Amino acid sequence: MLVPIDSPADPRVADYANLRDRQLAARAGLGDRPGVFLAEGELVVRTLIDSGRRVRSVLITPTRLESMRDAIDRLPAEVPVYLAGPGVMDGVVGFHIHRGVLAAGDRWPEPTLAEVLARATRVLVLEGLANHDNVGGLFRVAAALGGVEATAQDGGASSERSRHRAAVVLSPGTCDPLYRKAIRVSMGSALRVPFATATPWPAVLADVRRAGFRLVALTPGAGAVPIERLDPSGPRVAVMLGAEGPGLSAEAMAMADVRVRIPIDPSVDSLNVVTAGAIALHRLRG
Repeated sequence: MLVPIDSPADPRVADYANLRDRQLAARAGLGDRPGVFLAEGELVVRTLIDSGRRVRSVLITPTRLESMRDAIDRLPAEVPVYLAGPGVMDGVVGFHIHRGVLAAGDRWPEPTLAEVLARATRVLVLEGLANHDNVGGLFRVAAALGGVEATAQDGGASSERSRHRAAVVLSPGTCDPLYRKAIRVSMGSALRVPFATATPWPAVLADVRRAGFRLVALTPGAGAVPIERLDPSGPRVAVMLGAEGPGLSAEAMAMADVRVRIPIDPSVDSLNVVTAGAIALHRLRG
């Protein structure tokens, strides 16, 4: 359903018009219209199209339309594909979109903690991460090293490559994985890895343990076990990560079954939280 767009003021592309993530998310509850998120870039928009999530529309330049024709052809016939030149697209959004393609999707009801944990074997628990790059990067790590459900397009290959399934548990202070930048940095993994915001925090971590997970807190603190001594054979493990700087709160740390550190050169203060999460999940692949 190709729809030419000649003016940034065209009301049909209002989902994209100078709206920030908080405004998009806040649309939930307005009539029967759910909240909206934006996917940016060819790979991420392809992931959205193939994820089974509901696509509201696509905004694309003629050049990108040709390179993405196969993915666009997989959209339901009723989904509008708005075709705009680069100048019009930039005018709609309010800044330069050099990737040339955006898609608007409907937010879905966030599952409960129990639903997210039910099929997972490897979980990242994120406490107080307010940086979109770090949250997006950790979703990418979870998908790559924790395993994801197969989609229709990969024909089940994901399940065959990995015997684990990843999920992410978020503290109430952690940033929204469906913010545009977080989705982009995750390379679309935020659309595929199940996640839930868990409360009350951190007491709810006891529910994670009762679901059969061993709680592993990453910390550079003295007395933590070197990661090479961490037994990777456990069937269900949840890796706890705090924000760079403060790290995990004392209350969350007290909930852990084991504290683990990644030995690094003493001249370096710490590792980026995404790097630390990747090392931990790689160790736990067994």
